[in-house]
Amino acid sequence: MIEPFESSQVRSGVISYGVSSYGYDMRVAPEFRIFTNVLNSIVDPKNFDPRSFVEFEGEVCIVPPNSFALARSVEYFRIPRDVVTITVGKSTYARCGIITNVTPFEPEWEGFVTLEISNTTPLPAKIYANEGIAQVLFFKGEEGPEVSYKDKKGKYQGQQGVTLPRL
Repeated sequence: MIEPFESSQVRSGVISYGVSSYGYDMRVAPEFRIFTNVLNSIVDPKNFDPRSFVEFEGEVCIVPPNSFALARSVEYFRIPRDVVTITVGKSTYARCGIITNVTPFEPEWEGFVTLEISNTTPLPAKIYANEGIAQVLFFKGEEGPEVSYKDKKGKYQGQQGVTLPRL
């Protein structure tokens, strides 16, 4: 269901990741798309301009003040038909004004997770690649849904990298 899988929580000298009490702390990969307003574009989810982002790869990403970056998880997830998830940001980042947003993983969704990392502060913020970024909580239903994400051929099924909005 999770590859690579860390069966215990890794904590020494890093922002923790791996299995937690009731979930899994996923890591952020070292590939980022940092939002920029160089072109004075309008953010339009129906017609998104990929030039609104600067691509960056590295072990530390600096997110500009009052801005955000898109990233992806290190882990590839395969969600069972009778499971849905909710993801919340790690408290270490939240206490620094950094909010991580991830939509629920629907039953039978699979792929690398696209993460939206917002810096709500007036200062630049560091994001550490290959360390914990958010906790995934898993909820098991009594039975699977009538229609899963896979059944409806969801547009983000099997996403591989940092995935921009699709219509």
